[in-house]
Amino acid sequence: MQTGDEYTVKIEKISTGGGIAKIDGQVVFVENSCPEDITKIKITKINKNFANADIVEIIEPSPHRVEPFCPMQKVCGSCNMQFIDYEFQLMLKKQIVEDAMTKIGGIGVPVNDTIPSPKTKNYRQKIQYPAAQKGSGRIVAGYYKPQTHDIVNIKYCPIQPEICDKIIEFIKEEAPKYNISGYNEQKHAGDLRHIVIRGSEYSGKFLVTLVINMDLSLRGGHKSDVVISYDYNDYAIATPSARNDNKFLALAQDIFEKFDEVSGVCINFNNKKTNVILGAKTVCVAGVDFVEEKILDKVFKIGSDTFFQVNPKSAENIFKYVKEEVKKFENPTILDAYAGIATFGIVVSDIAKSVVSVESNKNSIEKAKEVLRENNICNVEVFAEDTVKYLKSIKKKFDVTILDPPRKGCSLDSLDETLKHTKEKIIYVSCNPATLARDLKYLCEKGCTVESIQPFDMFCHTYHVENVVIISV
Repeated sequence: MQTGDEYTVKIEKISTGGGIAKIDGQVVFVENSCPEDITKIKITKINKNFANADIVEIIEPSPHRVEPFCPMQKVCGSCNMQFIDYEFQLMLKKQIVEDAMTKIGGIGVPVNDTIPSPKTKNYRQKIQYPAAQKGSGRIVAGYYKPQTHDIVNIKYCPIQPEICDKIIEFIKEEAPKYNISGYNEQKHAGDLRHIVIRGSEYSGKFLVTLVINMDLSLRGGHKSDVVISYDYNDYAIATPSARNDNKFLALAQDIFEKFDEVSGVCINFNNKKTNVILGAKTVCVAGVDFVEEKILDKVFKIGSDTFFQVNPKSAENIFKYVKEEVKKFENPTILDAYAGIATFGIVVSDIAKSVVSVESNKNSIEKAKEVLRENNICNVEVFAEDTVKYLKSIKKKFDVTILDPPRKGCSLDSLDETLKHTKEKIIYVSCNPATLARDLKYLCEKGCTVESIQPFDMFCHTYHVENVVIISV
């Protein structure tokens, strides 16, 4: 097999790397393919254990192929399963989880059928578009083409609320009028790096954050400071290019006044050479710095940097599932680790004796405290601290621990401390089957038993799948 060779193959299954075919026993990942496709492919890259290929021609399409409902699907690449019928997507996601459990985790526990998302369009309530400057002075914003940092300028995205398209188009059109340029990643120049929108299914409101290529310092820190002209703020934009005027504030105010659906506009400051979207400092310059989202009977406040599920309707299914599991215990004590805005902790608070929610993001913990005060919830304690550091500082044990780590999963320290502090069950919520399987393997080696694995479709039309695993300690 050599790069450029062409073969006719049948796609056998799917993975997070694309469809899988085999040539003389060699695994070949084929982008934009569907199981049961018969395709002519061209080898684009050969690695030690696998190869990559592009489709030259679909000779016989799979019966599960459908026409994508988004005209940008092939170019954008974000919805990499949109050409597959939805029921089959759910089956494939179950298969992805099964493969991770057996191949990475060595776990033979049956995986339940994937629970579908209540909405498969307009479901995404978090949008993060990189912005850039075209030679004509036009600003473009959208998702990156697969495996590149070339931005696909998106005007319409059917998986997010339609109003988000309108807000983003308004920003792209109006920003140049204020002498605001798009970011140039190669030169680390230009103003507007990202447009971030957090939305709410519950309220229909949206929080807009403009991420700009500037630093933020306390007033008086530099001779060139320009003070943001809002009395509640004690900050200044610390960059010589900002001396001319408060152009970002003017644009923010325009956005706020133009759209009734916008609850607030924030400016986030990020002048580092990094792929991290948000910088450390965010200032709300119009309206409020949150949207309210309702999960079951509780209302939560979500800020620009708050971790919260992007698909609230599907998230609600997960919270119901976890709460039903907690109900099996009488008046339990709960540890809510990697808590975000303490959503799990607050949701189960009315069936628990006490809850401790631990989260390293201080802004998220402040939002959680507001919800606890407003709902008069007195049995939830929140700590703005690293999970491992917190657990090493206490001796208390909990009946149930809820783990909801980021995609990278848990560290060994985190798993060890969780085991030390958990009496009965661990409920592990994960958005990454590979790291989940790795962590479950470690827990099983330490004597735990995996009782059930339940996938949920949180990210419709993509390879991504959320899982809730019940583990006996």
